[in-house]
Parts: sequence; structure tokens; C-alpha cells
Amino acid sequence: MSPILAYRAFVWVTVTNFFFFASLNGFVLLPLYIHRLGGTEVEIGFVMGLYSATGIVCQPVIGPWVDAFGRKPFMLLGAGLVVASALLATVVASVPWLALVRALQGIGFSAFFVASFAYVVDLVPPARRGWALGIYGVSGLLSTALAPLAGEWVIRRYGFRPLWAACVLVAGIALVLASRLRERRRGEALPLSGIRSVREGFGEILQRHMAVTVFFGLGTGTIFAFLPTFAESLGVSTLSLFYTGYAGAAMAVRVFAGRLVDTHGRRAVIVPSMFVQTAATGLLAALGLLVSRTSQTPVLPVLLLAGLLAGGAHGFLYPGLAALVADQTSRARRASVFGVFSAVFLVGSASGAFLSGVVTHALGYGPMWSLLTALLLGGALVSVRLEVAPPPASEPRPRD
Repeated sequence: MSPILAYRAFVWVTVTNFFFFASLNGFVLLPLYIHRLGGTEVEIGFVMGLYSATGIVCQPVIGPWVDAFGRKPFMLLGAGLVVASALLATVVASVPWLALVRALQGIGFSAFFVASFAYVVDLVPPARRGWALGIYGVSGLLSTALAPLAGEWVIRRYGFRPLWAACVLVAGIALVLASRLRERRRGEALPLSGIRSVREGFGEILQRHMAVTVFFGLGTGTIFAFLPTFAESLGVSTLSLFYTGYAGAAMAVRVFAGRLVDTHGRRAVIVPSMFVQTAATGLLAALGLLVSRTSQTPVLPVLLLAGLLAGGAHGFLYPGLAALVADQTSRARRASVFGVFSAVFLVGSASGAFLSGVVTHALGYGPMWSLLTALLLGGALVSVRLEVAPPPASEPRPRD
């Protein structure tokens, strides 16, 4: 058994993470619901991007509070808000109300994600940090693979509102599991200081790895916001294969090659992964420019390949960048800095959703994917110049 998986606290928080994101990932299919309600691509981009935009505002603010008051209270807050948002979705049927649903999910995601990340890093020694964060993230990716598949089945058989009701139940399980977590005793936390936190946060934003994170988020946010309607425009009836390929590749990378983040260094996996993500959106651009709904070209294999490439890149990029951030951060400020890192990722994600919605509405999917590919190529070139400092020599060993 892996030394990390031998610790019950790590396994418990990983299972909690699965149920939390299984509920959120049920809303990957929300663009189809908005489309059915008569919403445009611009409205889809706004609603889906609002989730990320809320996180941009909340996460840098939540981080210092997590450092000051502990991880568990904010994990409970996040899970509770996701339960409430899914409940709201079951009783509303208009775009403005769905925007509120996504805003609540953005706040809940922010609280849970920053707190749970800090909780995991508190348990894990630096020598296994990249691999452990990757394994922890597998639980979220597994939900990415399963939730759309199950969601499509529920929609076809029962409709959208029963799907949102199922998301309430799954988020409730996450809330119960989070309530059973035991938080490890920490040293004295730094006092809260609003001006000081803002100043230190701006200093973090200026780091080169934060710029790479923006580009990574730009690609991820656009793919997940517009893949459903893009595939529908090509006559594809099911998206589960794409999401399964995406999540399957990311999980395989983390399980079988995740130790490369620790043994070969963060930069060694970040740089090639940025170019692989660019290749994935290049394939989508080719489909958008060369294939129409009435053509006989088989598009599903290309969508699957794009999913495999994008998922494999994601499998390395998030734990690699997150481990890099953790390496350069003291334990007392861990949640604060990760809040900034995650918000920067969401800046890219929200920008992708908002701007791509406008470009798609004006020019179509082909030009939108082409523009995204050009931007991601620029981000890959920025990553080439990353300088990675060695991780801390030692920290206390994880305890159950």
C-alpha cells in the first residue's frame, strides 16, 4: 500500500472530495438546460463563467480566514452552499436564477477547495507532495468522468430537475463526510490583516508560474463551457465519451506517472503539458473550421482524442503548479497563497467562458477554437522560462 494511502485522514478527505465534486460536475450539463430555456451562447458563457468569477473574488479573501480559523469549518461551509444551490436549481427555470445558482456554487467551491487543499498539504511531506496532490485530485476527476455520464442518463429518462435533485443528495453526502473529519492541530496562525493580505497577494500574482496558471485556466474553462454546445452543433448526441476520455487520461497520468512531479521536478512536467493542451484545442479548431453538422466526417474519434490530450495535460498541470506553489509557501500562509493561485486559475477559466461566448456568437466555433489555440501557444512559450526552486528539505511527517 502507498504510504500516503495508509493514512485514514488522507483517504477520508479524498472520498469527501469525490462526492463534493460529483455534485458540482452534474452541472457540467447546465449549458444544455440553458439552451433549452432559450438562452444564447452569450448567456451560457455568462452563467458558466459566473461560477469562476465568484471564485476569483472569494478565494483570495477566504484563504487568510482558513489559515486563521482552520480547514474544517470552511469545508463544511462549502459543502452546505453546494447543497443549497442544487436545491435552488430544482425549483427555478430561468437564466437569471440559474446565474444565482452558479454564484452560490462558486462561493461553496471556493470555501471547500481552498480549505481541503490546505488540509491535504498539511498531511503530506514535500517529497511526496506532487504525487499526493495528484492522487487527491483523482477523486475530483473520477467525478468528472462519472457525473456527466450519469447525468445524461438521468436527463434522457427523467429530465433536468431530477438531475439537480440527485446533485442535492450527493452534496449532502459530502457534507456529512466533512463533518467527520478531524483537523490536525496546527501552530499559532498569523493574525488576519486585510491590507497586508492584499499586498502579499499582489506579490504572488506577479510570479511567472501564476501567468502560466492563467493560460491553463483559459483552456480548461473554455473547453468545459462550450464543448456541450459545440458537439451538439456537429450532430454529436452524447458527450460522455469526451468527458470519460478527459478524466480517464488525467487519472491515468496521476496514478501511473504522477511521481514524475516529485522525482523530475515541477517544470519538467509543466512545460510539455502546456504544449499538449494547445494541441488538444488545435484539434477542436480543425473540427470547427472543417466540419459541419451535415457532413459525413466522423467527429467523435477526434473529440475523444482531444479529450485524451487535454485530460493528460490537466493530469500533470494542476498538481505540478499546485506543488510548486506549496513548495514556496510557509505553512502559516498556505491557504492564503493557494487562494490566490486558485483565483488566478479561475481568472483564466472565467475569461475563457466570457470571451469565447462573445467570439462564438459573432464568428462561430471554428474561429473561437483557433483564437484559443493561439493564446495557449503563447502560454506554453511562457512556461518554457519557468524557474523552479527546490522544495523544502523536510516537514513533519503526516499523521492520522
